[in-house]
Amino acid sequence: MQNFVLITNAYKDTELRLTKQIMQYITEKGGKAQGFLCNTDSEPENDFDESQIPQDTDGILVLGGDGTLIRAATRVKKRQIPLIGVNLGTLGYLCELEEATVFPAIDRLMQGDYITEERMMLTGHRAGETGGRAALNDIVIHRSGSLVILSLHVYVNGKFLSTYHADGMILATPTGSTGYNMSAGGPIVDPKARMMLLTPINAHNLNSKSIVFGAEDVIEVEIESRRCKEEDQAVVSFDGDAAAQLRAGDRFVISQASHITNICKLSNQSFLELLRKKMETYT
Repeated sequence: MQNFVLITNAYKDTELRLTKQIMQYITEKGGKAQGFLCNTDSEPENDFDESQIPQDTDGILVLGGDGTLIRAATRVKKRQIPLIGVNLGTLGYLCELEEATVFPAIDRLMQGDYITEERMMLTGHRAGETGGRAALNDIVIHRSGSLVILSLHVYVNGKFLSTYHADGMILATPTGSTGYNMSAGGPIVDPKARMMLLTPINAHNLNSKSIVFGAEDVIEVEIESRRCKEEDQAVVSFDGDAAAQLRAGDRFVISQASHITNICKLSNQSFLELLRKKMETYT
C-alpha cells in the first residue's frame, strides 16, 4: 500500500491531531494520504461522499471506533478497498490498531505485510421497491413511539416461518453477532462466516429463539396490525442509523448484499482471543 485515505471521527480525534500526524508520516515515507470526516447521518454536510475517494486508493485507515469503521465501510462498499481501524474509544471487535501501534502498522501496510478478511454485508428494502441500503453489522426492525409490542410475520424464501410478538427483530451478519444480536441473547459467530442471524428482541413467545440461516436465504418481515383504533408502526435501522418507517401491512426484505467489506489484519490474534479479552473487560 502506498496511497491511503484517512476517514476520521472528529469527535474522537480532537482537532484532528492524530490524523494530521499520520498523514505527515505517510507522506514522509513516500506515500500519499488524503483525509475525510465521517460523522452521523444528522450531519451530512460534514461527511464525505464515495465519489471523493481517489481511484488509486490502496487502503483506508479509519480513526474512531467500531461504529466509525462500520459507517465508513457501508459508504465505500462499491469500492471494496481494504479498511483497518484505529481505535480511539473503548475496546471493540473491528478496530485492530491503537494510537501507540498505528505508525509501526503503517510501515507494515506499506511493505505489503498484511492479510485481508472478507466480511459479508446485508441489504434491505421495502417489498415492491428496488435498490436498498447496506449494513455491515445488522438491520433491525423495532417499534416506534408506543410501548405496545409488535406482531411480526417472518417469511424465509417466500415460505411462512412464524409470527413473533416482540419489541422488534434483529437480522445480523456474523460481524454483527457480537453487537445488538449478542445483547438480545443471539449466538456469537466467527465474523468470517457466511450466514444470517435472526434474533427477536424481548419476545413474548416462550419458544422464540434465535435462528441461523444460510447466506443465500431471503428473509421477509411483515408488520401485522394488532389494534383496531391505532395503526402499528415500526422503524428500520441499518447499523444503528434509522432509515425507514414501516406501517401495518408493510413487508421488509433482507438478503445478502452483493458487496463485501475487506478488513485488513496485521495481528495473529484470533477472534476467540479478542472475544475473551472483551468479555474480561466487562466482567
